Amino acid sequence: MGLHGKLVTQISIKADGDIFFHLFKHKLHHITNICPQMVQSVKLIAGQWGTVGSVISWKYTQDGASFTAKEIIEAVDEEKRSITYKLIEGDLMAAYNTFKLSFSIDSKGELDNVVTWTIEYEKKNESVPEPSTFLDICRSATQEIERHYILVPN
Repeated sequence: MGLHGKLVTQISIKADGDIFFHLFKHKLHHITNICPQMVQSVKLIAGQWGTVGSVISWKYTQDGASFTAKEIIEAVDEEKRSITYKLIEGDLMAAYNTFKLSFSIDSKGELDNVVTWTIEYEKKNESVPEPSTFLDICRSATQEIERHYILVPN
């Protein structure tokens, strides 16, 4: 087992993929209202929502414990409806040298979409576990966001 790794999960959603992408690009701070049990705070520290180079801070809960993270938007692709975030500070940095999180949305129809979350990481040492519980947060948040947009259409 190496120090570098990659985890991927895909979730089918019936919510509009464009709305989902718009949320992550322009209204990321609204996630605290949609998933308050997982995400307590999302703040823009520098730049503008959805632009490369912008810095965002998070307070979130994982396995009942509170954590913080600060990330920079590394890439935004409108055509592929994808965004890549690179962690630059926070609790995960104690275990990982590098940690990138990206998502993309593939559509098979207006209400037939697949959200793909990818984590690329480098562990500080062999005893550090894969960040699979963080991927579980992404999966759960995606499902909560889907339920929100199905129940509260735009």
